[in-house]
Amino acid sequence: MSAMKKTAKSSLLVTSATLLTLSLTTTVIAAGPAVADGTPTPSQKATSKASTSPSATPPADMSTVGGPQLGKAGTQVNLGSGAPVLPKDLSARSWVVADAESGDVLAAHNAHWRLAPASTLKMLFADTLLPKFSQREEKHKVVPSDLAGIGPGSSVVGIKENETYTVKDLWLGVFLASGNDAVRVLSAMNGGVDQTVQDMNAHAEELQALDTHVVSPDGYDEVGQVSSAYDLTLIARSGLQKKDFREYASTVRAKFPGETKKNKKGKTTRKSFEIQNTNRLLTGANGLGVYRGIAGVKNGNTTNAGSTFTGVAERDGKVLLVTVMNPEKDESYEVYKETARLLDWGFQAADKVEPVGELVPPKSADTGTGTQPDAEASGEAGGSGDGSPVAASAQGTGSSGVGVALGITGGVLVLLAGGAFLVNRRWPLPDLVRRRPRR
Repeated sequence: MSAMKKTAKSSLLVTSATLLTLSLTTTVIAAGPAVADGTPTPSQKATSKASTSPSATPPADMSTVGGPQLGKAGTQVNLGSGAPVLPKDLSARSWVVADAESGDVLAAHNAHWRLAPASTLKMLFADTLLPKFSQREEKHKVVPSDLAGIGPGSSVVGIKENETYTVKDLWLGVFLASGNDAVRVLSAMNGGVDQTVQDMNAHAEELQALDTHVVSPDGYDEVGQVSSAYDLTLIARSGLQKKDFREYASTVRAKFPGETKKNKKGKTTRKSFEIQNTNRLLTGANGLGVYRGIAGVKNGNTTNAGSTFTGVAERDGKVLLVTVMNPEKDESYEVYKETARLLDWGFQAADKVEPVGELVPPKSADTGTGTQPDAEASGEAGGSGDGSPVAASAQGTGSSGVGVALGITGGVLVLLAGGAFLVNRRWPLPDLVRRRPRR
């Protein structure tokens, strides 16, 4: 079935072209972590209300950004002829399956339910601050105040006071180790946590991620801190337009600077240690294999949020984004298992379903047809500037110990450069991926 045609939009409330539904409504009975109690900003009040109790029931008046069907509770899918049915064993409170290029939402479950996001919120942090801190070799010496306010039990990469780190080190700490300490240092470089929170909320509003309210830039549980599966998917799509975001999000492992020490002769040395991405679809784990075609994006887990995950994968020229929030099943790596099942379904169903909505463009998006943006100045994004791919496999390591898991049957996923947002053609890039032969 043909995908929904796009038209330019300037309103915050963007409606879907399809209301012809085979709506499969399911109820999730959750006894898991509590939902965050959020207080929306004025712009958010117009589109969505935050959950006010640890209820397993989504609110009746969720946002309709992206289309009215996305504001409905339960599972939303418009199955066409020959379309596979959705997986039967999904327990997440909320999820979204979307085409990363066209923006079509292929199916969703409580898409706009405002829930605690955990470290998936770091995608918004990176999308907001990466343009400010993109000079990889820029150095910063950490002072004690940089690390103030890190919540107890936070995930950290191991940053030490009075040590110097490059911007690249810090971003690797954010993306791979989900380091709240790395987030705090970059926030300090940005003028402090309060300024960073303000910037992130402003950027969320620009992206029309209106279910999102940031209180802590690292995703640590805070009263009022919420997002939604729809918003996290929207944020990931925005981030993936940035070369550095794509590279960091797909890096499997890297070397991270350790602590400077003196030996018995008084000579100072500083060794590095290896860090590995906590995205288990990218690295694999006991009983869980690397997902074919996976290229990021970010996982999280906190008491309030449970497990959350947004992933992007490519298969046979199709690029999908899936976000899963808070599976009820208490099984190891369940958030990844449900994501993998939804990705499998999406690749099979992509041309056989009518979209239930769309991922809207930012407010300032270029809504003209335009021409393809020029490649980034450093050479073709995702490449080395000489036309070679960034990486070959999940087991490989690139320069400085960076390995990128982009294994695809018959080729390697290489992401292209993008500048302005374009919405009347394949979006967000217009060609998000290019396949190259393996070396």
